[in-house]
Amino acid sequence: MKTAETVIPADNKRAWTKNRVANLIGDALCMLVVGVASLTCVLPFIHILAKSLSDNAFVVANKVVLLPKSTSGVNLEAYNKVFHDASIMHSLWITTLITVAFTAIGMFLTVSAAYALTRDELHGRKLMTFLIMFTMYFAAGTIPDYLLMNQLHLLDTVWCLILPLCFAPNNLLIMKNNFKGSIPESLIESARLDGASHFTILGRIVIPLSKPILATIALFYAVGRWNAYADALYYIKQRTDLRPLQLKLYYLIVAASESFQTEGVTTVAMTNPEVLKAACIIFAAVPIICVYPFVQKYFVQGTMVGAVKG
Repeated sequence: MKTAETVIPADNKRAWTKNRVANLIGDALCMLVVGVASLTCVLPFIHILAKSLSDNAFVVANKVVLLPKSTSGVNLEAYNKVFHDASIMHSLWITTLITVAFTAIGMFLTVSAAYALTRDELHGRKLMTFLIMFTMYFAAGTIPDYLLMNQLHLLDTVWCLILPLCFAPNNLLIMKNNFKGSIPESLIESARLDGASHFTILGRIVIPLSKPILATIALFYAVGRWNAYADALYYIKQRTDLRPLQLKLYYLIVAASESFQTEGVTTVAMTNPEVLKAACIIFAAVPIICVYPFVQKYFVQGTMVGAVKG
């Protein structure tokens, strides 16, 4: 008795083999492209890490690429200075406090507004959605924002770093589309028939079923606030104790890049060496890198679901 494999024509076998080879080549090209794209993200971080563990002389001479160079193997002097610098540790505490408060307030406003805009009984919800979208394309600018902060007496306060940006229209629209597309309307209607209020529905039905998008938007808020420094640069002038970590790094880089003229030769001021700058960058990036793995499993799913218009 002949098996199914023996009756397959030779032409079909050749076609199957060609398709298999084509698929393998396509997969290899995709892996190559993704690998190169990944290296463009990873290699700069490895380079900064190598600089932070190298002697300042090797870094100034541009001899450090991907491996640290030091006369003693690994130079931890820069990290020792960072951890023993009270101002940097205080800036880290301020940044952590601002990021947590910013993310909590932003998530509360975004979830509440997104749920409200999905309810048909809310009159004028289309107009409200349009007004929110309008702010994504047209903004007042830096000077009006500064004048507003001044009139509200928020300059040199921690609230000027939390309140102005704690509500993002793009995050709201992503969450609104997620609520509309992933939460069955019949489930909400049955809860309403059982006497549940909107607060009960939001807290016991909508939020538990929306963990992926909640984790994704929370990550957007946290990373955006952690990396921001422009608003602190404009609004924090007198209160140096309120400078976040990113602004502290900015002033550190500016101080390290200052030059002075000596006998007709420009010399770079070495008050803040390149090694110290690299150590501060690693010091600022590690907390976010440690948080990301805990929300990574929700990230792709939340982004894809929230991007589908309901």
